Amino acid sequence: MKKNKVITAGEAIALIRHNDVVTTTGFVQSCIPEALHAALEKRFVDTGAPRDLTLIMTAGAGDSKGLGTGRLHHEGLLKRVIAANFGRMPKVAKAAQEDKILGYNLPQGVISQLYRACAAGQPGLFSKVGLHTYVDPRHGGARVNTVTQDEIVKLVEVDGEEWLFYTATKIDVAFIRGTSADPSGNISFEKEALTLDCLAQAMAARNNGGIVIAQVERIVDDGFLLPKDVRVPGILVDCVVLAEPEMHRMNYGVQHDAALAGQIRVPVSGMKKMPLDARKVIARRAAFELPPNGVVNLGVGAPEGISAVANEEKVTPYITLTTEAGAVGGVLASGSSFGAATNADCVIDQNQMFDFYDGGGLDMTCLGLAECDQHGNVNTSMFGGRLNGCGGFINISQNARSVVFAGTFTVGGLETVIEDGKLRIVTEGRSQKFLPQVEQITFSGHYAQMRSQPVIYVTERCVFQLTDEGLELIEVAPGIDIERDILPHMGFRPIIKQPMPMDARLFRDEPMELLADLLNLNLPERVSYDTERNILFVNLEGWHARAKSDLDDLRMVLVGACKKAGQRVNTVVNHDGFRINENLYDDYAHMIQYLQANYYLTTTRYATSAFLRLKMEEALNRRGLAPHVFERKEDAHAFLEGAGKVRRASTAIASAA
Repeated sequence: MKKNKVITAGEAIALIRHNDVVTTTGFVQSCIPEALHAALEKRFVDTGAPRDLTLIMTAGAGDSKGLGTGRLHHEGLLKRVIAANFGRMPKVAKAAQEDKILGYNLPQGVISQLYRACAAGQPGLFSKVGLHTYVDPRHGGARVNTVTQDEIVKLVEVDGEEWLFYTATKIDVAFIRGTSADPSGNISFEKEALTLDCLAQAMAARNNGGIVIAQVERIVDDGFLLPKDVRVPGILVDCVVLAEPEMHRMNYGVQHDAALAGQIRVPVSGMKKMPLDARKVIARRAAFELPPNGVVNLGVGAPEGISAVANEEKVTPYITLTTEAGAVGGVLASGSSFGAATNADCVIDQNQMFDFYDGGGLDMTCLGLAECDQHGNVNTSMFGGRLNGCGGFINISQNARSVVFAGTFTVGGLETVIEDGKLRIVTEGRSQKFLPQVEQITFSGHYAQMRSQPVIYVTERCVFQLTDEGLELIEVAPGIDIERDILPHMGFRPIIKQPMPMDARLFRDEPMELLADLLNLNLPERVSYDTERNILFVNLEGWHARAKSDLDDLRMVLVGACKKAGQRVNTVVNHDGFRINENLYDDYAHMIQYLQANYYLTTTRYATSAFLRLKMEEALNRRGLAPHVFERKEDAHAFLEGAGKVRRASTAIASAA
């Protein structure tokens, strides 16, 4: 006969011993096992036990005012914290900064994936995430204070490449949370916004001989839960705690939202529009970078507005928004619900999402910035004397194909107005964000340049771009004077060549028609020619060939560019997000055959879609053409360079029609 695992929170917490390693679930303000945190706090305050715990967690889990993991600040309760975010538990962060506890600030995805390593009995995790940041042992090894001495991150070399090895910490107790449990401990998540890492955490504790305590909002009979609805099986769960409704809110601002739980779909066309202010200008400008048919992650703060702008501009169906917490698709939530999504296509576990991110699955991300320096380094983890933590920032920013950092130009009392299509600074912020040197490197501009990663920095008054020489000012808002409103409020002088005006539509309280921009980038704008290296760059990212006339238009543009070059050219074609109707593959191959015969020297192509690469290779091979289709841009360029194909042709191109 199966054991009934339902007990009180107090009885469950009494099982925790001194010096145990405890992991807890939760993401920002969502999915927090509040009843368990409260019971642990009460037991310690009442009895002084358990003492000297190690707390391991990914994203911050609290309201920054004392709830969630913020309850665990009492001196003596914790001796060590390994976390991605400290901002949601400021008193715990303060204890770390005052050297009262040991502390490590690891990337969120690393901790998430370490749960799996622990579950599998592995010694740790190899990852490139964190290289050239404060996590790198050459820059601090993720320690948050001087009393923390043990090394849990090592720099190693594998096949001539630098990697970081993160040591796994065995887990004794796991706090998880679900919606329903049967007496045997099977847990379902039907009313939760996210599943996070509950399964991996439970396995990690179970396989280490530890205990798993699950908080739920209801108990159901054995056999009631459908097998596929059970996300954590009862064999992993030792104790089930039934929480009162106030201790089992979806998040601190919402008791329950069926749309965020994926139980219903709701219309989004009537969602409230953002007011036209500095925050919306930033979100709008960042939205210009959204890749058609691309996969996107949006960070907390200023980037949250991009989801609202995308919905206003009706571009949401043409991009897929995601959160590191596991939401895929829909309209991303903000505020207390950040991390979840309304009308999501699906919700996957957090560690699975970070696998996708770390492997290069993100086409673009937009993240906030607290500090930025002349080298393009960004700091969001330790600034203004406050230990905030990196969250998922390092995983995301380091591995996305393109990065947009977004935030106001200054902070602390900044007031702006938008009048007659112009931006005016009423009161300047008290603190500068653009400094000679950031306090801590959470994103390395140097490492981004090493990997040819495109990076821009968007503010309400100007836009910068990361270059080999440093930060370059490339756009200025109407109404803003560089000498008056920008340079005096920076700690360094950026590169200034010929900055363009920021798009006037950003400053008008009317739709920008962004959808037309995303889907109908003029073909001539997709083609550029490098005279020095004799390379024609063709950017077909997000372009959709629906009819033969589309291919005819493309051929006309390419022929025109080649004739203008005056010689046969080497060509690199970006097919990321490129779509072509099935019946047009042969026509596309015929066009390439024509261009190859008359205008091209060598052509390389790249596309992340394995299916698209296969279809293109089949179509080109049938016509006896060498496909040269690569997965990465770097490989396509390397083929030209390495094979000595980048050369100037001495013979003029044919005057083919």
